[in-house]
Amino acid sequence: MSNVDFRTGSAPVPGPPNANLADILERVLDKGIVIAGDIKIDLLDIELLTIRLRLFVASVDTAKKAGIDWWETDPALSSRAARSALQDENRELRDRLASLEEGTEQSKETPRT
Repeated sequence: MSNVDFRTGSAPVPGPPNANLADILERVLDKGIVIAGDIKIDLLDIELLTIRLRLFVASVDTAKKAGIDWWETDPALSSRAARSALQDENRELRDRLASLEEGTEQSKETPRT
């Protein structure tokens, strides 16, 4: 007996192979996926609000290949970036202190008339 659909007279078309969630997630992270959308609120042809949403879901390696690595330079997400920001701020404060001290020493050396 063959697998024939009696309504159409043809054999059923096989569906896509079953994939579990782990396979799908691995494929998405390996290739990356972009989801984009805009939300626009108008009132009487006056634009009140526009929100542009862009979502890129990928693994770290895939994101780096795409040139995306903002998490490495964000002080809130990277201890290395936070340390660098603190070092820059410390250097700037030392320079300001040195210039203030130089200004005070010069004013002591120059007598006022």
